[in-house]
Amino acid sequence: MTAPDLVGAWAGLGLGLGLLCLRAHARARRVTFEQRLAPYVPRPGLGSGLHPGDRPHLTGVLGHALGKPLRSFTLAVVRILGGSEELARRLRRAGDPRSVEQVRASQVLGACAGLALGLVVAVPAGALGTFPVPAAVVLVLLAGLCGGILPDVRLGTAVKQREEAMLLEFPTIAEVLALAVAAGESPHAALQRIARIADGELVRELRLALADIHAGANLSDALDRLAERTGVPALGRFAEGIAVAVERGTPVAEVLRAQAQDVRADGHRRLLEIGGRKEVAMLVPVVFLVLPITIVFALYPTAVVLVSGL
Repeated sequence: MTAPDLVGAWAGLGLGLGLLCLRAHARARRVTFEQRLAPYVPRPGLGSGLHPGDRPHLTGVLGHALGKPLRSFTLAVVRILGGSEELARRLRRAGDPRSVEQVRASQVLGACAGLALGLVVAVPAGALGTFPVPAAVVLVLLAGLCGGILPDVRLGTAVKQREEAMLLEFPTIAEVLALAVAAGESPHAALQRIARIADGELVRELRLALADIHAGANLSDALDRLAERTGVPALGRFAEGIAVAVERGTPVAEVLRAQAQDVRADGHRRLLEIGGRKEVAMLVPVVFLVLPITIVFALYPTAVVLVSGL
């Protein structure tokens, strides 16, 4: 098979996939009368459809194009890989509204996209003889593996960024709570005030804790659930300190101020550690780039004189 034949084959394949996606997108945009009424009509054993967890697991062009086979394959992947509870916990820590099945579906689609990209690169190169066949197979497998791992890496990054954002917000929130409690408000009223006037990742978690309190839970249990959802040790100490202060009657404001100071001290320590690591990393370009160039500039004239004298 010559190069023009390969280009034509891949162009035809791309055109066919594009037409398939356009057809699936056109079908997905059609909303029937039953679909419009479905979110507002309760069904036995199912949610209303208004909550994100009640919506279909697989949406989008690829979800509508592949439909049932992709859903079945995703459920099989969930059963084989397991770890659904750990993945659900990481989704809660990241504040991600997706379900476990949706994350697994994104991993499956990422792996398929990686395999397709690897095939697009490896098959023409292997057919033209510019790439060994074993290396082409390894390239395709690595591309599929990277595509499957990418959603998990993005989720881990989202968890880390959200935890860092909550740690940055916590000292300010704790001090405002301390001021409100010192002014005579109860911890519950102080939390409501923060939920009204502030915004951020930690404030969203506090609103969920207030929703638990309004649903009948006491303050200590709601804060314990907040610490469990976020997985941040500082928030765990915050919930424990509030619970102990409420039970024993100790001043809540002093506890909140002390915790804010502890979190600021931890942040200062982390900055010093990051600065120490960056200082070591800064030596790499100095040692391997700047220093060799300096030595070359210093020795080159002498070498030229010695060579010309010989």
